[in-house]
Amino acid sequence: MNKNILLITTGGTIASAESKNGLVPTINSEELIKFVPEINKICNFKTLDLMNLDSTNVGPHEWHKIAASVEENYYNFDGFIITHGTDTLSYTAAALSYMIQNSSKPIILTGSQKSIYLRDTDARRNLIDAFIYASDPKSSGVKIVFNSKVIRGTRARKIRTQSYNAFESIDYPDVAKVMSDHVTHYITDSTAKNPQFNYCMTHPVFVLKLTPGLDPQIIKDLGKIYKVLIIESFGSGGLPNIKHSSECSISDAVNEFTDKGGIVVLTTQVPHEGSRLATYAVGKSLTDNPNILEGGLMTLEAIVCKMKWILGQTENPIEIRRLFLEPVDFDIF
Repeated sequence: MNKNILLITTGGTIASAESKNGLVPTINSEELIKFVPEINKICNFKTLDLMNLDSTNVGPHEWHKIAASVEENYYNFDGFIITHGTDTLSYTAAALSYMIQNSSKPIILTGSQKSIYLRDTDARRNLIDAFIYASDPKSSGVKIVFNSKVIRGTRARKIRTQSYNAFESIDYPDVAKVMSDHVTHYITDSTAKNPQFNYCMTHPVFVLKLTPGLDPQIIKDLGKIYKVLIIESFGSGGLPNIKHSSECSISDAVNEFTDKGGIVVLTTQVPHEGSRLATYAVGKSLTDNPNILEGGLMTLEAIVCKMKWILGQTENPIEIRRLFLEPVDFDIF
């Protein structure tokens, strides 16, 4: 029996057309579907035009709308496909992984590097692959289907701006591959689950990329606005602890931030293999501070979205730490 799939469109390059100001999302779901008549043989489907945005404009408000649409239709369909712009697709995938947990049904995000209108586009293949994967009985949870690869929502990152192989699973294997209209599963999840929907997210999270010579004052200024500071440090992780012209070092400023109740997550700006604070003295000295958390192998996208999601549940530092260290869909392992 064919699966019943809901296609939710949100805009992005896949739904864009040329204008005098560049590409603009204008194509609705009915137009999109006309380019891929093959899906009529794959499954039964319906469409929902949720929004038509460049993904640069997609954030927590839009994540809430997407998650709510999935919940509203959850028991009427066997799977969901969300078309989305590529620039923030990995953030949306991570956000949905926290907002919709333990789903036995597939919730698939896909898009393209070129508009579906173009002759040499990757849009048609990605959309067909998404329907094939969403219709497979072994598929479940939040995943990205792109360039034949299937990636967990918590592990994805856009690594190329133009090539068709735009996304990579960071420090974790692809969970499946779609080739010749067939799904090869490398990793399968247990499907005996009850979905948990929790959309509540707050915004006071700031990402600071550490650069040599950064003025510690920036951390003091950020502390006036933000509850959580995510710092992309160098290499295995650590903070400069030498005072120069300033009255304090970066490390001092961070400790002052946490003394006032702020939470700091230290991660690395290196793409692979994660942080390991205890390796060097500049990092090990920070590990005893309960308000300093380590990103480890988590992606930046997962850290940002998880912290926004956690702050939607609690502002208690002990609970924040507990929830951050609790694995969700292999964001931590």
